[in-house]
Amino acid sequence: MADVPGFTCSCCGEYHAEPPTGFSAAAPHVWKEKYGKRRDSMLSEDQCVVKGKHFFVKGLIEIPVLGTTDVFSWGVWVSLSEPNFARATELWTTPGREGEPPYFGWLTTDLLVYSPGTLNLKTHVHTRPVGERPTIELEPTDHPLAVEQRTGITPERVREIVEAVLHPSA
Repeated sequence: MADVPGFTCSCCGEYHAEPPTGFSAAAPHVWKEKYGKRRDSMLSEDQCVVKGKHFFVKGLIEIPVLGTTDVFSWGVWVSLSEPNFARATELWTTPGREGEPPYFGWLTTDLLVYSPGTLNLKTHVHTRPVGERPTIELEPTDHPLAVEQRTGITPERVREIVEAVLHPSA
């Protein structure tokens, strides 16, 4: 984060010259390693299918960092209906796909720095140009994550998030 200075971590005492600009979940909350052995399940960096019945795409919840030009991003998974997943897959490498209307989905990543939890928040998945992850827009509720997405966060809040994610037991 170019505009956010480094900081000394209150948990480990180390100086972090460049705090992370985001964190990312490797898989949807429901994914289990045993599914990787099934023919009807798959997990890639961008898409996931569980038991041929549950469909997910990975996208970014982007949060502006106030007073800077930076954005803090959460790489999250969102469930889609089978028709919407099929459409997104069909257009995955198609130029102009960003003209597609947003897909409704449910957030399937639990970001533990938020209370209440983030599982099953309503979302809209906005497709971007080929090679870019979709953006995830949360329904405008009073959930802290939705509020942060709408209003932005301070550099101090970025530090709080970084410390909480890097040191979850602290």
